[in-house]
Amino acid sequence: MPTTDGTDTGRLRRYWDKHAPAYDRQMQFFDRHLFGDSRAWVCSQATGDVLEVAIGTGRNLAFFPEGVQLTGIDLSPAMLDIARRRVRQLGRTVDLSEGDAHALAFPDASFDTVVCTFSLCAIPDERQAIAEMRRVLRPGGRLLLADHIVSSSWPARAGQGLLDLVTIPLGGEHFRRRPLEHVHALGFEIQRQERFKLGIVERLAARKPAASSA
Repeated sequence: MPTTDGTDTGRLRRYWDKHAPAYDRQMQFFDRHLFGDSRAWVCSQATGDVLEVAIGTGRNLAFFPEGVQLTGIDLSPAMLDIARRRVRQLGRTVDLSEGDAHALAFPDASFDTVVCTFSLCAIPDERQAIAEMRRVLRPGGRLLLADHIVSSSWPARAGQGLLDLVTIPLGGEHFRRRPLEHVHALGFEIQRQERFKLGIVERLAARKPAASSA
């Protein structure tokens, strides 16, 4: 799941290692009742050399097209252990390793597609993470995101504010972020964008300008 840097790294790694065994069971509920087909929506658009940031237990693996060259990073060794089992079950070839979304261990312009689903909500500095995703994308490459975000309904926003009081100190999870704002600010061209469930879920496809430098 999420990645971080600095003094919080060990704490968040322990948090997600501890929650790894129950993670799939918890996410099944949200995938069914809140996120819908967002994983398939995102992953079906991936092409070429693909990086998934915060791959977690590998819940997206079955949705990637055959033929993509997939790399996945995550902060949590326990999450990655589950992802490796899923890779074997699916018979896929995936390069999995520990990594930090704030400082991706890849050269500039390494990937055709970067994917991140339901994890920017819990990466401490989501803007830095998106900037790193942009850096490792090739010119013309695609950024594919899905996440829960600040609601477009004020009663829901109030409830999200209360949730933040608990979830941010506990596991660093934010309910009132809007990654789209950072994607715009970093110069991506938005190609597709959808928002639903009282505006709580947003998914988008964006392209790094073809003439852009890293």
